[in-house]
Amino acid sequence: METVTISPKFQVVIPKQIREALGLRPGQKVQAIQVDGRIELVPVRPMKELRGFAKNMDTSVPREKDRL
Repeated sequence: METVTISPKFQVVIPKQIREALGLRPGQKVQAIQVDGRIELVPVRPMKELRGFAKNMDTSVPREKDRL
């Protein structure tokens, strides 16, 4: 776990270890989301990069007999 400091301009630096692990690049967009009293930064990924991410996902859904 890393601790970062908020600058007077409300900026933070994402630690190098985290940037490298997530493959973040300068200028890349992230979504800032407030969740239960914390901030989550979620990288925005291009649609092309998401291609095939659900490969081998089980898409079977159990249904009630009257909903077939």
